[in-house]
Amino acid sequence: MIDHKALEHIAHLAKLYVSETEAQEFASQLSKALGHFEQISKVDTKGVEPLVTPSEVEAYWRPDEVKKELTAEEIVANAPARTGNLFTVPPVV
Repeated sequence: MIDHKALEHIAHLAKLYVSETEAQEFASQLSKALGHFEQISKVDTKGVEPLVTPSEVEAYWRPDEVKKELTAEEIVANAPARTGNLFTVPPVV
């Protein structure tokens, strides 16, 4: 069971304000979630190979082909603002 102090610590780390009512509700929910993980951890997995995916994945390799489909002028043609062949955007601070 998640106690009040542990929940306060978690909320502090997450920079969250949690009311007393929310704290009780969240403690209950977190305890249930941790209980599910505890139940899963009890499953015997000896001899089971770890999986990356539940099914076999075949690598698909396509040949590299150089294609020039659009020119730089065509790419920026519909831009709301541009400078030469570049998109003009507001400054980012």
